Amino acid sequence: MKPERESAIARFLAEPVLVRLLSALNGEGEETRVVGGAVRNLLLGEAASDIDLATTALPEETIRRGRKAGFKAVPTGIEHGTVTLISGGATFEVTTLRRDVETDGRRAKVAFGRDFAEDALRRDFTINALGLDRDGGLHDYSTGLADLAARRVRFIGEAQTRIREDYLRILRFFRFHARYGVGAPDAEGLRACIAGRAGLEGLSRERVRAELMKLLVAPGAAATLDAMAGAGLVMPVIGAVPHLARFAAVAREDGEGVHPAFRLAALAVSVAEDAPRLRDRLRLSNDEFDRIERIALALEALGGRGELPSLACFRLVADRAGDDAAAAALVLLNAMAGDETGRHVRSLIGQLGATPPFLPRGQDVVARGVPKGEGIGRVLTETRRLWIEAGCPAERQAQFELLDAVSRQALA
Repeated sequence: MKPERESAIARFLAEPVLVRLLSALNGEGEETRVVGGAVRNLLLGEAASDIDLATTALPEETIRRGRKAGFKAVPTGIEHGTVTLISGGATFEVTTLRRDVETDGRRAKVAFGRDFAEDALRRDFTINALGLDRDGGLHDYSTGLADLAARRVRFIGEAQTRIREDYLRILRFFRFHARYGVGAPDAEGLRACIAGRAGLEGLSRERVRAELMKLLVAPGAAATLDAMAGAGLVMPVIGAVPHLARFAAVAREDGEGVHPAFRLAALAVSVAEDAPRLRDRLRLSNDEFDRIERIALALEALGGRGELPSLACFRLVADRAGDDAAAAALVLLNAMAGDETGRHVRSLIGQLGATPPFLPRGQDVVARGVPKGEGIGRVLTETRRLWIEAGCPAERQAQFELLDAVSRQALA
């Protein structure tokens, strides 16, 4: 192991809250290790944000020991052996070692065990089956270290067997490859995903959506989606022909901080009807649906022009769909254009962001004699439209002259 990785692991294990937790859970015949993604990320030199632990102790004993050490214990998945222990701002998921008793392609029935190797080998991918004990010892029961060094995502054991245990692993295979893999997806894994793709239909839409949204913002999302599409695994998920070239164009930028709904719109939205279709197919959250619906609205408003809109037209679309949706739609419509068009797109978005505030309010309309009611909104809407067409003057006098003119027409 590289010295810097050893130092990172040593610092991680020296965190006082983790020292206190492992001291509480180890001893008197029980052992607890850090497992899964935290170990994987530490070895890659990344932050170990979500910390999962595996223990020989039964859930009741985990709760007893955790509370004795000053942790708040929450039985978040106690039927599956998982207890969440919390101290200050630190949260740890502690799960009793398990072995599969029965699987149906969606969920597994498990029994508690005491064998770390058996527990590790029931996981999905080799890079997720690594363990780290309290003394810094690494435990690799498959080929996790070698695969991690090669940036290779491989199923543990026979790929088809792992997939039949839970068909969501098809999407997880591609999601983890997009995040951690390089080159083409593992050939055996890809063949197993193709063979098992009918099992995707039996999954809950919420689970499918959660995996897809993580995949869309991963660094290798574009190439991974191309591989998925070649295997016939994109259309069954989104229910439509994907816009792979458009997605690849927008995915050139780092997905860090990008809302997954924008990436989903890039992949799967052309017209307004696409938004409710995706909502129903993927059980989108209200926020995700709102974002995608507004992007679809802006796409339709801007899409038939064949050229970049004027600033006034762009502002009018933004007034209906929101600045964020209008900007997203303009980017999507011109994603594959040249550098010069890209500069104009950025300029338009910058000018939209610099639009001065619209000052008139309902009370200003009432002060001009317009009766309270729906007429107030109509006057403000028309005034705002004229203000946008006039170039959005910032001066109060110019804005209220427009309001005066519209109010007089309303009263005529």
